[in-house]
Amino acid sequence: MTEVRRVDFCTECRKETEYLLLKTVQRETIREKEYDFKLTTAICRECGARLNIPGLMDRNAQERDIQYREAEDIIKIDEIRKLMEIYSIGKAPLSLALGFGEITISRYLEGQIPSKAYSVIMRRALSDPEYMENLLIQNREKVGETAYRKSSRAAAELKELFKISEKMLITIAYIFQQMQEVTPLALQKILYYIQAIYLVLFDELSYPEKCKAWVHGPVYEGVYYLFRDFKFNPIEDNRFVMLNGKAKKLGDKEKRVIDLVIGTFGMYSGKALEAITHEETPWIEARTGCDPEEPSNTAISWSSMKEYFTKVAEKYGVESVEGLNRYIESKLGLRKEI
Repeated sequence: MTEVRRVDFCTECRKETEYLLLKTVQRETIREKEYDFKLTTAICRECGARLNIPGLMDRNAQERDIQYREAEDIIKIDEIRKLMEIYSIGKAPLSLALGFGEITISRYLEGQIPSKAYSVIMRRALSDPEYMENLLIQNREKVGETAYRKSSRAAAELKELFKISEKMLITIAYIFQQMQEVTPLALQKILYYIQAIYLVLFDELSYPEKCKAWVHGPVYEGVYYLFRDFKFNPIEDNRFVMLNGKAKKLGDKEKRVIDLVIGTFGMYSGKALEAITHEETPWIEARTGCDPEEPSNTAISWSSMKEYFTKVAEKYGVESVEGLNRYIESKLGLRKEI
């Protein structure tokens, strides 16, 4: 634990003393239910007494609020703000669109904790643009024509944006959850290797999308259009808060393979992964007859992926980080071993 040293007046020592900021567990009862909150506490270095330093009560209130919402699975304030942002809608119109009172969202943004039922509605609207679109239609007269048109347009655009399969979406959600940052190019290659290794280990597809043999390596076309605006930058956009929670739907087999790929291929840049795919038979075969910079929509066959990566498994092993790292190193060294 990192100790943060500060100085303030200790009422026990009756003088200015150094203190530590530590996390301590405090049990509290809310609505007849007990919770253990980890709250920041200021401790005098000399006598061990607790100090009431400026700003600590506000900090504890924020910590308590966040932890209570997590314990009860209640939507957070920043998620409500993102709900407003992705649907381009104000506080009052959003309240009315969701079927709440006109000032309900304003109260939530000020810190009032929503009921579980209202939280469920907001969370669903945040993750499902079709659901939000239907709510807007139901409450069109209450919302007002200008707000309705703006928000329904945003909902329609989000529906178009998220037309890839649920399995692909929850895989992407888990990747976002596990990686600090990922560029569109790196994401494409990580998804490709997840599919390949899953095929070898379990003889089934992780997701139904076909991967295309584009100039810069394997590409899932729907994912490309989903994230193309980020170009070579890490993916960061409020729209993708809609993926929050979807990773819970992954099974142990899926997580195992994704973790393997993230722990190996995920350590490299998108350009390095592109170079590796250019050394592999599935992409090379799918590009047969194409010039290096010639666009192509030819799909990389699943049978080709399975055949090639079965050979990788036999030579290096794909069920371990060590085996995959050996394979990656052989490809980056441009040694034709398969």
